[in-house]
Amino acid sequence: MGRIDVHTHVVPPDWARALAAAGQNSGGWAIPEWSAAAHLAQLDRHGIDTAVLSLTNPGPQVGTRNPVDVARAANDFTAEAVKDRPDRFGQFATLPQSDVDASLAELARAYDDLHADGIVLLSSTAGVYLGDPSLAPLWDELNRRAAVVFVHPANGPYPMLPDTPYPLLDFTFDTTRTAVNLVVNGVLARCPNVRVILSHAGGYLPYVAQRVIGGVPLARPGLTAESIATDLRRFYFDTALSSAPGTLRLLLEFAEDGHVLFGSDWPFAPEQWSALITRQLDDYPDYAPGQLAAINRGNAEALFPGLA
Repeated sequence: MGRIDVHTHVVPPDWARALAAAGQNSGGWAIPEWSAAAHLAQLDRHGIDTAVLSLTNPGPQVGTRNPVDVARAANDFTAEAVKDRPDRFGQFATLPQSDVDASLAELARAYDDLHADGIVLLSSTAGVYLGDPSLAPLWDELNRRAAVVFVHPANGPYPMLPDTPYPLLDFTFDTTRTAVNLVVNGVLARCPNVRVILSHAGGYLPYVAQRVIGGVPLARPGLTAESIATDLRRFYFDTALSSAPGTLRLLLEFAEDGHVLFGSDWPFAPEQWSALITRQLDDYPDYAPGQLAAINRGNAEALFPGLA
């Protein structure tokens, strides 16, 4: 059985044109073209059965356009791609997360009308991270629906380093920031039914986890090292751009069994790059028995029974 790719992107043409008109891109990274035919060919070249499509940074925050309208249009476009090839595509629906009420309405439409497989949230929007109390109603509804939430990094509220697009470095930092923010503010503990996937092996999280586990209780009395460790290990992680041997070894030591999933980051990761990381994943020498098959497919089947 082929892989299930949980980190791969759709590029609706209207969204791409709107970004270009507004002088925007993905944090200094060019917006590639996308078509269902090209994506299906990429899946076949890399032994991928199913790709769960998501809109990437900057999501529905496009120029002066209404994010609600942008999110709806992107979700409708993606749902049509899934409808045409339900055997090959799934959908993470995007939300206008700067507007909680509108996000709740679009979340309901995504699940009830479009039959989305999960929700994609950006790590931050206008400096608001995912553990912010203002987003509590959204997390409560995601918990009620036992949602799978894919967290994709965004441009953080800090300037881009010269000649260093956000995706090269700061995306991983913003993912780490929002993950720790979710844990420190108790969102994961309060919403036990939500499964949260962190992009790119969790950013720096596996590397700094011990620092967070030991340090957070000193800054937030009432939290314990044990509770922080428990919540950190509730996260799921994808392998997109993160399968170098040292990175993979650390991730597999940190993550709970069953919590690592295949990701390609296509088409924002060029073909040769996504091919390299996939080859590194396959060639890693120290898997436990059955572990590679679980990363490639089995762990995603547990999260998305409809894609099995």
